[in-house]
Amino acid sequence: MTPSPSTTPLSEAEKIVHLEKQLQWAEWRIRALEERLRLELIRKYGAKSEKLSDAQLNLLELEPGVSTAEVQAESEREPLPTPPLSTSPENKKQRKHPGRQQLPAHLPRIEQIVPCTPEQCVCKACGNATAVIGYESSEQLDVKPAEYFVLVIQREKRACQACTEGGVKAAPVPTKIIDKGLVSNRVVVDAVVSKYCDHLPLYRQSAILQRETGLEMSRATLDGWVMQVGGLLKPVAAAIGREILAGSYIQADETTVPLQLSDGRGKHHQAYLWQYGQPGGSVVFDFQLGRGREGPKKFLGEYQGKLQTDGYAVYNGVGGSAMVHAACWAHARRKLFEVLKLNPSDRVAAQLVAQIDRLFGIDAEAREEGISQVARHALRQERSRPLVDQLKRELAVAQLAVLPASALGKAISYTLTLWEKLTCFLEHPELEFSNNLAENSMRPLVVGRKNWIHVGSEQAGPKVAAILSVVESCRRLKLPVRDYLSDILPGLANVKVQLIGQYTPAAWAASRS
Repeated sequence: MTPSPSTTPLSEAEKIVHLEKQLQWAEWRIRALEERLRLELIRKYGAKSEKLSDAQLNLLELEPGVSTAEVQAESEREPLPTPPLSTSPENKKQRKHPGRQQLPAHLPRIEQIVPCTPEQCVCKACGNATAVIGYESSEQLDVKPAEYFVLVIQREKRACQACTEGGVKAAPVPTKIIDKGLVSNRVVVDAVVSKYCDHLPLYRQSAILQRETGLEMSRATLDGWVMQVGGLLKPVAAAIGREILAGSYIQADETTVPLQLSDGRGKHHQAYLWQYGQPGGSVVFDFQLGRGREGPKKFLGEYQGKLQTDGYAVYNGVGGSAMVHAACWAHARRKLFEVLKLNPSDRVAAQLVAQIDRLFGIDAEAREEGISQVARHALRQERSRPLVDQLKRELAVAQLAVLPASALGKAISYTLTLWEKLTCFLEHPELEFSNNLAENSMRPLVVGRKNWIHVGSEQAGPKVAAILSVVESCRRLKLPVRDYLSDILPGLANVKVQLIGQYTPAAWAASRS
């Protein structure tokens, strides 16, 4: 607060002290506001990468043990670390060249015979015709553009030739996703995959259909297909949610999604998609109108496992009494890295970020070596725990020297407030170091959101969430989403509720294997 003026007359010395305090407070206030303004400009126009540059690493001359090979940026999304940040010869890691890439064996092979020229068919030495003795083979990836055709279905009819009492029997009608629709199941699945995997809006798909086939298929018609598929997949998404809750470890995150209001004003409401997933396993999205505690509280119920999230406060107080709530080191690092964006020469922030990067490097090393969970736990006890203890001491010392309202002060306060949750990974071997897997599952949604703009109605929200749940689960489980949808959607409306659990991506993959 601004120092309040005294009601009693002040001496000249007291006035000077009072004015100095006001000036110092004003300087602090200006500095905090400048940081906020610069941070907003960086968020809007700046680079999104969260790597430490060599110039920032050079600030750590008091830490000669810091190797640039250990500094793994939190923003590196691949499961294995990318080449080191420094390009100096002594720190550059030599990687074996993978060699020429082989084309996938499952793709069909179509042979093309290239004959020799007429001159090559005659022997230059004796003039006799040459014979084919073999072939020089090579392979290249080719493509056949989408080919639309009319599928004519001829249902066989049978009747008894000896009598007329048996009547006429016709073959059963093939099960369709869109009953009595003008298009096949493959076209419907293609529309869903194109929108939610390839982020192709329906109005573009409508234009493509008209261009390629001459058939006018309105966007409203395509939207009807997608919404019908979403309605069919809602029970499947609920079954995926039950699979996730039956496990012992959930990562959660949330993101905004614009919702078109139907009140005629043409405005959007900011709705939310909450994501819950198992690392390396299935994912489910839950559509909610708000960002309050009601969403996660309803979904998690009395969940007693481990929940890993960012520092958002609504996750506090959800789940069962025995639930372990872990935090994410990537978010803690991001707060500190924002300080470096504001002031690249901030030595304290650079050193704290480098310490966290060492921790990331240890877990990245464990992934690269493919060690077991037990071995990773031992590695964390041996190398991560001492670094964590040292980092806490450095944070406590730095906190005493910075303004609480400054960007660095807020970042340190955020990290120390969540310290108990951040260090859960040292006690529970299955916990990941960060929540990046959950954030990665949001990426396709964010890309798609830029293309299809908004969710059309409140009723459409859960259907969109169901489609996203299936698509992202298939991606994580490395399943062909087109094959999966083509297999389960026809006849799904007639499946008993008790059997829906057999139609989730994980159950479908298990049945095929």
